[in-house]
Amino acid sequence: MNNTNSYKHHLQIDLNCDMGEGMNNELEIMPYISSANIACGFHAGNEYTIKKTIEIALEHHVAIGAHPGYDDPENFGRISQSISVLDLAELINEQIYIFEKIATPMGATIHHVKLHGALYNDCAKDTTLSKIFVQTIQAIYPDIYVYGLSESHTIQQAIILGQPYMQEVFADRTYQKDGSLTPRHMQYALIDKIEDACNQALDLVLYKKVRTVQDQIIKLPADTICIHGDGYHAVEMAKAIYSTLKENSVEIKYPQ
Repeated sequence: MNNTNSYKHHLQIDLNCDMGEGMNNELEIMPYISSANIACGFHAGNEYTIKKTIEIALEHHVAIGAHPGYDDPENFGRISQSISVLDLAELINEQIYIFEKIATPMGATIHHVKLHGALYNDCAKDTTLSKIFVQTIQAIYPDIYVYGLSESHTIQQAIILGQPYMQEVFADRTYQKDGSLTPRHMQYALIDKIEDACNQALDLVLYKKVRTVQDQIIKLPADTICIHGDGYHAVEMAKAIYSTLKENSVEIKYPQ
């Protein structure tokens, strides 16, 4: 297996956050993360928010990632859509182009791409969609990281195609026994209690395990932990998770 993640060990983790989505908390959260996934203007954001978020990320030496989603701002990109492989490639290409057009003149290097919301989950569950996603990124940026749901089809396709990847886990979402995230429309999908999110993050980093909503323990590889910037008390949660990891001698660092 061509694992491009040899940079890390069990006491080092990347901490990422979805940003530029209109929450206006980037300045507050950025000091506590190592990677930012910046909305590309389709599910949320616009050219101004992309530029502003990149500026803040550069100031804090945070890795800059593009965060494409479905073109569905009314539903924040969280409703699945039926999409052809050609349309998927075009959807991603268009958003990367917008992002690159802003980032490049600023001297910002695109470090990774992470899909958003329903598009993220749809690719995670579908071999063909995930293959097209990875191939689309690979054609533009063969050396940047793809962030995908741990042990999903997205990760498997990145491995098969030889694209750098990061297995992503979540501090503020609950899991099903198959390793998928609990759908947002279901009860207990979100973890609102800060202490619970901190404990889940720590278990994932130290032991590569998580307790599911079915009260089972499952193993999950963890290269990067996501905190949602639009989540309930996101700033306080980011600070608490950062502090918890630091207190347990975990280095917070993005992969070079």
